[in-house]
Amino acid sequence: MGVRLMVVDDHRLLAEALASALKLRGHRVLASAAPAAGAADLVIARAPEVCLLGTAAPAEPGAFDPVAKIKRERPQVAVVVLGPVPSPRGIAAAFAAGASGYVRHDERIEGVERAILKARAGESAVAPGLLQEAFEELLNPAAQPDDEAQRLLGVLTPREVEVLVRVADGEDTRVIASGMHIAPSTARTHVQRVLMKLGVGSRLEAAALAARTGLLDRAAGPGA
Repeated sequence: MGVRLMVVDDHRLLAEALASALKLRGHRVLASAAPAAGAADLVIARAPEVCLLGTAAPAEPGAFDPVAKIKRERPQVAVVVLGPVPSPRGIAAAFAAGASGYVRHDERIEGVERAILKARAGESAVAPGLLQEAFEELLNPAAQPDDEAQRLLGVLTPREVEVLVRVADGEDTRVIASGMHIAPSTARTHVQRVLMKLGVGSRLEAAALAARTGLLDRAAGPGA
């Protein structure tokens, strides 16, 4: 049976892509985008079974205030936070505010769906990998803070970064090839490698992930 849910995020492209994917899997999506400031009020008004609530900065003060507000007004709504790799404090803050789960925004749709179903069933929905990363960081407090954009840039070659920027600009394979002075087959190979390294299944998902993490801004900065 499909879940009555909402996808609330101020990155419209990501929210709409995720909402469409969940609709195709039989779920009833009530809304797909909203500014962060109005997220809680929108969820409270619609009262879904589960809310996927996006956050770009889980470490920022007040990042999970919308979660706390939703749980105060609609305690029956299960909130699953969708965001970048959190620090242990980020995970703790999300659950302290009342979240039922935390899902990385580059998780595959199957993982997102599992989290939704677990949250609706009243279970905690956190990927074992996230918990493992959290414990490792707690055991190694000297480690540098997570930086998702920098991590992603680290797995891409300079040429693949350029391809990603062009994909995010909406260029098709032919235009990418022309702009980079390479064969279309080579451009297609670069695009496939970018998708594989980012762990996404489509150009739309790659563009959304790049925008969400700030990777595009980093790529355009000095030394990119």
